[in-house]
Amino acid sequence: MSALFEVRHRLRPMAEADLARIHRIELASYDYPWSLGNFADSLRAGYSMWVREAEGEVIGYYAMMAAAGEAHLLNLTIAPLWRRHGLGRDLLEHCLACARDHRADSLFLEVRASNAAAIALYRSSGFVDLAVRRAYYPARDGREDALIMKKDLAC
Repeated sequence: MSALFEVRHRLRPMAEADLARIHRIELASYDYPWSLGNFADSLRAGYSMWVREAEGEVIGYYAMMAAAGEAHLLNLTIAPLWRRHGLGRDLLEHCLACARDHRADSLFLEVRASNAAAIALYRSSGFVDLAVRRAYYPARDGREDALIMKKDLAC
């Protein structure tokens, strides 16, 4: 493993001061990213929003909404340079624990049908396919389907 990935990481709640860095990661990660306003609104709404830091630099984040016995993973992203080192899986495990802390029975998510890496991560973490939401995401050639996935959280 390179020295780049041997640094200390920590998870902490997202703060308003993180939003500019998070938005830069979002822009580098997606053709159709969340806006800065999406993140700010989610933070103000009280969603569970966490960041992963390496040496004081934000390198990943997630946003989760929990209510009425359910949780919904809205966004989970690792900065491009830091991918493929298990950090996304770690963030997902933290998100699952956070959903349980909110007494959610299930965690739901939507993922682009073309995002094979994310789908593999979710399936290997116990998520199952529920349905396809047709033309859910914007895409270069019109719209792209979303795969709806669910993980039961009952012990």
